[in-house]
Amino acid sequence: MTSLLTHNIKRGKNRLATWFTTGVSIAAIGAISMTAPTLANAKSIEPSSANYSFTVEDKYKGTATRTLSQSGNIWNYKVKARVAGIASASQSSAFTITGNNVSPTKASTTYKLLGIGRTHKLDFNSASKKVTSNYKGKTTTMNMAQQAFDDLSLEVQIRQDLLNGKFSGNYYMAKKNKVEKTPFKKSGNTKITVPAGTFDTVRVDRIHDDNSRSTSFWLAPSLDYLPVKVSQINDGKKMDLELTKLN
Repeated sequence: MTSLLTHNIKRGKNRLATWFTTGVSIAAIGAISMTAPTLANAKSIEPSSANYSFTVEDKYKGTATRTLSQSGNIWNYKVKARVAGIASASQSSAFTITGNNVSPTKASTTYKLLGIGRTHKLDFNSASKKVTSNYKGKTTTMNMAQQAFDDLSLEVQIRQDLLNGKFSGNYYMAKKNKVEKTPFKKSGNTKITVPAGTFDTVRVDRIHDDNSRSTSFWLAPSLDYLPVKVSQINDGKKMDLELTKLN
């Protein structure tokens, strides 16, 4: 029984790694010009801390904690997630918010699966319009004609845009070796119930090129559009994440 479970876990390790580096971070959620004017009276999100539970393939159950803090002009967003005995992940992002615009400076993602770990780091330089990626000892410097984001700072930019009525759906994300256009769309308003309570939400869907994939986010306006639920399907396998507690 134990050997069979171990075999199944190993066979699915690549899929689990995908969840930890995209789904659990919640972001894997018009083009923003780095010289675009900011809003003089833009609304801004507030620091927060929240706990989540998630299920992968109806087999693996885990927990995640997300903490957004501010120190002077610097914001830090940190996520920690784990499936007991199998996998763990941590993400961090540092950025500034000027008016409505989020400008990331650095980000890091580390995950461990069955004792084997990887780390991906990003360094952003908005002045030179460059972002540098470091993964598995390889350093890649990429151009960003429009402001690019890591997973967490992208989530914050989407939330800022929703707060200020500026959501257009077109964003750019820095990957390991390229900057990729990452479009989203609003799909209506709905009331949903999760372990933390019942919330009015705006549903935002990521637009995938592959029809077998889907990613949906339910964001609560009363919580500065904090995600209260995320549902992702990849290759027929499903991941669900729900808010359990606001700290």
